[in-house]
Amino acid sequence: MGRVAATRTLENWLRRVGFVYVAGTDEVGRGCLAGPVVAAAVVLHPDRHIPGLADSKAVPAEERTDLYGEITASAIAWSVAAADPTEIDRLNIHQASLRAMQRAVLALAPLPDIVLVDAFRVPELPMAQRGVLHGDRRCAAIAAASIVAKVTRDRQMIDLHGVDPRYGFDRHKGYATADHLDAMARFGYSDAHRRSFRPSTLFDTMD
Repeated sequence: MGRVAATRTLENWLRRVGFVYVAGTDEVGRGCLAGPVVAAAVVLHPDRHIPGLADSKAVPAEERTDLYGEITASAIAWSVAAADPTEIDRLNIHQASLRAMQRAVLALAPLPDIVLVDAFRVPELPMAQRGVLHGDRRCAAIAAASIVAKVTRDRQMIDLHGVDPRYGFDRHKGYATADHLDAMARFGYSDAHRRSFRPSTLFDTMD
C-alpha cells in the first residue's frame, strides 16, 4: 500500500461551520485470528500540526511509535477501547468493532461535537457523525486514531506473547501468517484466539 498523507481539510471545514471538537475514530485487528479488536478516538489540536499522519498500515512500526507519542502528547483528547475474543465470538467481528469504537468515542473528555468514522456509522452515539470512505488515508484525525489503535494493539499482542510464547504473537500480532497457522495446528486454540474464526487450512488438522 502506497503511503498517502492524511489532511485536515475536512476537520478544518467542520470547525469553520461551528463544530469545536472534531474526533476521528478507527479500529485495528478485524482480520486477526487472535487477540482483541482495538479502537481509538482522537481529537487533534487545531494549532498543533503533526506531520506524517497516514493510515497506520502504511507507516513503518518505528515511525508509528514516534507518531503515537506525538499524538497522545499534543491531542486535545484521545482514548482507546477494545472488544476481546469472547465478545467478538458472541457478537461477530463487525458488531464488536463498532462497540469498541463507540466506547472509545464516549471515553473522550471533552466529548466531541462530531465524529469522523472510517466508512461505518457507529451506533448509539449522542453526537453527530460522518462516515468518510477511506478515511484513514484521507482524514488526519482518523489516521491518528488508526495509529494509536495499532500501537496499542501491537503492545497488547507482545504482552500476550509473554504469557504464551507458543504462537509467536510478537511477530504476527495475531494475523493468519503461515507460522501462526502452523502453531495453531500444533497447539490448538488458546484463550486469546477467536473461536468463531475458522481458517479453512485448519479444518483438516484441528477437527
